[in-house]
Amino acid sequence: MTDPPRIRRALVVCVLLLVVRTLIAAPQGLDDEEERASPVLQLSFREIAEALETGRLTLDEVRRAGMEVFTRPMRSADGFGDGPFDPAELQRPFPGSTPESVHSLFPGRRPTLQGNGTTLRVNGLDAQSCNECHTIVSHDTIPPTLGIGGVGGIAQNAIIAPTVIDVSDSRENRVVGSAPGGGFMAPDGVADFNGRVSNPPFLFGGGGGELLAKEMTSDLQGLLRQARIAAPGAVTRLLTHGVDFGFLRTEAPGLVDLEGVEGIGFEHNEGRRPEDVLVVRPFGRKGEFSTMRAFDIDAMRFHFGIQPTEFVGADVDDDGDGVVNEISDGAMTALHLFDVTNPPPVMQGLDPPSEAGFETFQAIGCADCHRPVLETRSRYLPLAHPEAPDDPQANAYYAVDLVRVGFAPSPNGGVYVPLFADLKRHAMGPELAETAHFAEVGNDMFTTARLWGVGDTAPYLHDGRALDIQDAILAHGGEAQAARDAFTGLGPESQGNLVRFLKRLRAPANPNVELLDVTTPSRPLHPQPTGLTISPDTVSRSNDECYTMIVENGAGMTLDVTFTLDGVPADPVIGWPRLDGNGVNADPICVTDEAAVGTYVFTGIRNTLNAGSLFVPVHAGLTVVE
Repeated sequence: MTDPPRIRRALVVCVLLLVVRTLIAAPQGLDDEEERASPVLQLSFREIAEALETGRLTLDEVRRAGMEVFTRPMRSADGFGDGPFDPAELQRPFPGSTPESVHSLFPGRRPTLQGNGTTLRVNGLDAQSCNECHTIVSHDTIPPTLGIGGVGGIAQNAIIAPTVIDVSDSRENRVVGSAPGGGFMAPDGVADFNGRVSNPPFLFGGGGGELLAKEMTSDLQGLLRQARIAAPGAVTRLLTHGVDFGFLRTEAPGLVDLEGVEGIGFEHNEGRRPEDVLVVRPFGRKGEFSTMRAFDIDAMRFHFGIQPTEFVGADVDDDGDGVVNEISDGAMTALHLFDVTNPPPVMQGLDPPSEAGFETFQAIGCADCHRPVLETRSRYLPLAHPEAPDDPQANAYYAVDLVRVGFAPSPNGGVYVPLFADLKRHAMGPELAETAHFAEVGNDMFTTARLWGVGDTAPYLHDGRALDIQDAILAHGGEAQAARDAFTGLGPESQGNLVRFLKRLRAPANPNVELLDVTTPSRPLHPQPTGLTISPDTVSRSNDECYTMIVENGAGMTLDVTFTLDGVPADPVIGWPRLDGNGVNADPICVTDEAAVGTYVFTGIRNTLNAGSLFVPVHAGLTVVE
């Protein structure tokens, strides 16, 4: 038998080398932090999915791990930041750019402020954690109520991909947003800017919005299939969940015209696959992302320079910073589960003035876009990986019961989602239009703001320019101009009642506080071995005889082993033996003259990956003779 003390000595040497490498590669003082990290974050996507399915992990344990991803500061060792600045990156075109406004929107080798090598603030590299920008549960209290997953103030705005920021209203800066490369301008009080500014929204109720969008997308894809087999000239209305997204016109069998599509798609739909256009994307101020996971992937890259493996691939250093595998698909899965299980906002009880305000809200046309409530068909939100935006059921691995996370069930088997929105983009007029030099979505187009929680979420509008609700209403234009004008035509009492009603739409109290009490999982997270058989049960050390260990449910594992020698417990052997695909020791096990003569009884085994878990009891004897 191989001598356990000699194995332990070899293991000690390996551990010491690992510690030395860790001290060289990472800052001091991180060991305790690593030990506190949820073991869920060490699992792959497939392991998390299987653990949820089998019950080895609870939903709250994964949510807790996702909250850790959301709140934990990113560090250089994690891959925060980009590689060394590369001027060629600034000449890389992206969709919507023009020869006069070529600039890299995508993270890569971005410059940093004053060459500090870490932060940029304009065009990303602007925070260390998600929670830095999502901290305010209520801005209606003094002091503000802080929490995990809330909104951000003006100082937390994201400043996205500008090439011009004319802070001094200089004569030397060119006109932006109208005449690319055009003439010089006189000071006009406008600090010209050709990027985007986005005020951070909260995460609350995100699962309801994602489920609605997925059901709408499924409906639209079904209508597309109908339109493709309809007679030439036929018109197919794109109506789902009471929201009208325009129409398709059949030009020929299998061929449809997209010109009539409204409120989804891209700035220019010509030449695009209809399947890609007919996807409801509720996340992002412009409606760019179909799921919270898709948003998270983009946010990781933009805000932190963290490259998800599911986006760039395993062992790929896409941003050139010397770090690979910066965030795993397992960690992104935990983050997504945390996102979509945030509790929904609530409506406080209405008094007579706020009831009158709600009636006015509907009467003057606000509710045409800010739909008070939409109903899903199902109460279960399917989560998928990898995601297929045009097929929400593809690759689904788990379904979140939205009733469990706070949504009210409907009698038809779904849930009510009182988001006060329609998940559709609308043209909001020139006063609200951005002046971005890239046009993935039109500068005057914004997805309808979800008003649930609006009583707590100042400042308002896409960039936080409106400091109170009345200012936000008065800034509406374009498709909302008539409702805005109707509001201005109301008397002071009616206006006040309408605002009073909106102030009754509140953020949830103490969101996610229950996750603070969720402990690190103590049960095995990986498959565990079961029985152990030794054959033969007697071997001679003088003849260097060998034996075989056969482990039930042990395929591909490496084991930790406990044993006794002549009835005396010995120290566990960690990381031995290694098993093949049949659960048999992959390397020969032979005894030598260094092995002690006596009776060995193996009393416990466990998967090495489940360090800290209890050993599985076994009883398998082996006698070593001279």
